[in-house]
Amino acid sequence: MKFKSQKVAYWFFAACMVLLTLQIVYGFIMGFARIGLDGLHDFIPFNTARAVHTNLLVVWLLTGFMGAAYFIIPEESDRELASVPLAYVQLISLLVVGVVAIVGFHFNWWEGRKFLEIPRQLDYLVVINVLLFLGNIGWTIWNGRQHTTTSLVLYFGLFCAALLYLPGMIDFENQTTDSFFRWWVVHLWVEGVWELIMGGILGFLLIKLTGIDREVIEKWLYVIVGFTFLSGILGTGHHYYYIGAPKYWLMIGGIFSMLEPLAFLGMAIYAIVMFRKSGRQHPNKMAIQWSVGCALMSFVGAGFLGAAHTLPQVNMWTHGTLITAMHGHLAFWGAYAMLVLAIIAYAMPLMTGRKLWNTNSATFAFWSSNIGMVGMTAAMAVAGVTQVVLERRSGMDFLAVQREIQMHFIGVLCAATLFALGIAFFIYNFFAHGLPTDEALEAAPE
Repeated sequence: MKFKSQKVAYWFFAACMVLLTLQIVYGFIMGFARIGLDGLHDFIPFNTARAVHTNLLVVWLLTGFMGAAYFIIPEESDRELASVPLAYVQLISLLVVGVVAIVGFHFNWWEGRKFLEIPRQLDYLVVINVLLFLGNIGWTIWNGRQHTTTSLVLYFGLFCAALLYLPGMIDFENQTTDSFFRWWVVHLWVEGVWELIMGGILGFLLIKLTGIDREVIEKWLYVIVGFTFLSGILGTGHHYYYIGAPKYWLMIGGIFSMLEPLAFLGMAIYAIVMFRKSGRQHPNKMAIQWSVGCALMSFVGAGFLGAAHTLPQVNMWTHGTLITAMHGHLAFWGAYAMLVLAIIAYAMPLMTGRKLWNTNSATFAFWSSNIGMVGMTAAMAVAGVTQVVLERRSGMDFLAVQREIQMHFIGVLCAATLFALGIAFFIYNFFAHGLPTDEALEAAPE
């Protein structure tokens, strides 16, 4: 750790651990409800649990991205963060908004728009919060001693994520128009600008962990940015197939959706090639495993499994089934959750001075969580294919099909238990590092 202000990232990462734990709890509530054990229905009905589960995913990932930026930007800019107190204010306000929103969901206080359920009143507070964040890191970059491609790609991704939140705040009376612009937020985040954030963070990790020349790694970033914008923007069309949009989106969405895996494939090749060319063996092997694992799993989950069911001829049967859930779980895990855990695994020993990077608990956390997630994905895939055949092809009633696939959710719950155990060990390892300390500071530049 080069700068004292980088310690602020710890509290964002700690918040991630709490929010991730809550997300898993609500995932189990839904899993047990799927097999008929819905004892909490009067207090937490399935639709509430689902809204909380998906929104907590977004909140903890954004919190992790912010923590990563607060750790990376000072080092890349070669100066202290512009305002540490502002960063703490921003974190507290973000958590307050998140808690109020989650509590509100339990009282049916929401907009009812999937992934954007947060009430409109809180939307404005989110905008203010993100503006404070962007102003803080933007001012740090502007006044930095150096300007790197890594920091600029990361900032541009974060800025565009904020900009693309705004279409979701526009009121439309027409359902088709509303759904059209809602995907500007959801799709262009996860399959667009979040990939820039991914590229920026992964680029920083590769520079630090491999010893490869910065110029070589940052050239790869330009390629990934190009692939992202080539495919991601028009690839939004695969969400427009059945919402009442013009039929030409069937062709546009199909073609460009098949190009989207190129960005994730480029990310995977990028990571593997850099590590194979590595001029040194970094001692933090867990950060290396999370980084390479992120690139590979994102290609499988977001790239391959996404392309497998986005062609119109396939999607007409799989749309809105558990096939979508299969893709979504592994995609978010590989592309973004593992990325946040990678930067945490790298940063914690540097912020605390405790080198707990290659412990048995850290190794178990990596393999248990990944095997558990793959198991969940496989169980959902089997359930989804069964659902498509029975419901979409054979015409069975929806609820009758849900009873037929209940047995597959026993497999989901078993895999989820293994996954949760791995996350528990990661969280244990996180807090075992202790609090960040000034003694961990390197000799700071003048």
